Amino acid sequence: MAEFTHFNNEGRAKMVDVSEKPETVRTALAHSSIIVSNEIFNKITNNEMKKGDVLAVAQVAAIMAAKKTWEIVPMCHPLPLTGVNISFEWEEREQNEYQLNITASVKTKGNTGVEMEALTAASVCALTVYDMCKAVDKGMVIGPTYLMEKTGGKNGDFKRVKQVK
Repeated sequence: MAEFTHFNNEGRAKMVDVSEKPETVRTALAHSSIIVSNEIFNKITNNEMKKGDVLAVAQVAAIMAAKKTWEIVPMCHPLPLTGVNISFEWEEREQNEYQLNITASVKTKGNTGVEMEALTAASVCALTVYDMCKAVDKGMVIGPTYLMEKTGGKNGDFKRVKQVK
């Protein structure tokens, strides 16, 4: 029978001991998105939102979130991140809507992966856009959010073959 490393002898959740795992370079790319109205798209791209530069604030929020993932996701280890980058791409949709695609890239050299940090960064980025724009329209839609790829570690690399819509 396989040993379940995420449970203690009493069957309760525990943080896995990664001290024996080798340090390797580990990366992760995560995606999220937010669908906004034409009005919000125009206000963001023309820097006319009352709360300020939406994408600049969302980018900083995402980087901060990646660095603090271990504080909000109970079984995550604190990691010394060596790089976090957030990129944006607008996509025009039907019915006078736009989709902001968010890519979070996270890197470390350590003994556990950075998938959760990338997913947290992408999620918080989308949430920050929502927060900064909700006075204009609360009908924005966030998601989907998913891991695009990861490298490093015992389980090897992962690359999503099929894009999620």
